[in-house]
Amino acid sequence: MTTINLREFYPWYIEDQFVEVTDEVAEEFRAGRRAEAAHKRRIIRNKAQYSLDCDDGIEYSACLHDPTPQELLERMELFYHLWNALNILPEVQGRRVDAHFIRGMTYREIAQAEGVDKSSVRGSVLCGLAHMKEYLQKNW
Repeated sequence: MTTINLREFYPWYIEDQFVEVTDEVAEEFRAGRRAEAAHKRRIIRNKAQYSLDCDDGIEYSACLHDPTPQELLERMELFYHLWNALNILPEVQGRRVDAHFIRGMTYREIAQAEGVDKSSVRGSVLCGLAHMKEYLQKNW
């Protein structure tokens, strides 16, 4: 019979806990410890550390957190003000700003869909942004 210290094999033991086990069991514990150490050495030697930049979603899930109630209220208030600013625009300007920034369409795509020149769409969108900025500065 061999006496082993469980604290050496199990990390959740915070105090020494000596147990008498058979020689075969003690040898298995030691073999397991040697195998873990060999595995760690292989990882280090082969530079097989894990990277968060490997694009498998680990980094995203590590960085993602649930928004606090304060953050949710701030988002809701921001959405409310942006929605009101967009609604003060004339119909054509509002439609073009919505198409460009929310739906991600280019000026050329919007112009082709409406049958107008690209420069008029760009001017309309820029003018609409200026009106929205004025509205937000006054009301927020």
